[in-house]
Amino acid sequence: QVQLVESWGGLVQPGESLRLACVASGNAFTFYTMGWFRQAPGLQRDLVARITFGGSTNYADSVKGRFTISRDNAKNTVYLQMNSLKPEDTAVYYCNSPIDGLGRFVQWDWGQGTQVTVSS
Repeated sequence: QVQLVESWGGLVQPGESLRLACVASGNAFTFYTMGWFRQAPGLQRDLVARITFGGSTNYADSVKGRFTISRDNAKNTVYLQMNSLKPEDTAVYYCNSPIDGLGRFVQWDWGQGTQVTVSS
C-alpha cells in the first residue's frame, strides 16, 4: 500500500503563488498516473490536474493556465505549482492516482491533505 504525504500549503493573498508537494512511499510510483485533487468545505473532492508516467498533463478548466503539475520520479514526488490564486481555490489539496478519467476512483488511501487558503 502506497502512503501519500502532502505538504507546503498555506495562507496567501489573491494573486499570489504556492507550490504543493506530495511524496509517495513505495517503488511503484513511477508507473502510475498521478493527480492533484481538492475539496472545499461542503463540496465533493474534485480532480484538478493529472500527469501520466510519461509526463503528459491535463487540467480542469477552473485551473487551466494557472496551475502546473509536474513529477520527479527519482524522488517519488509530484508537485502542483499554483499561480494567480483566487479565493475559490481555497480547499484541502490531496494527491492520489486516479483510476478513471474523472478521478472518482483512486488507487490508494487518501493522505491527510494540505490546506490552501486564499484570502485578503
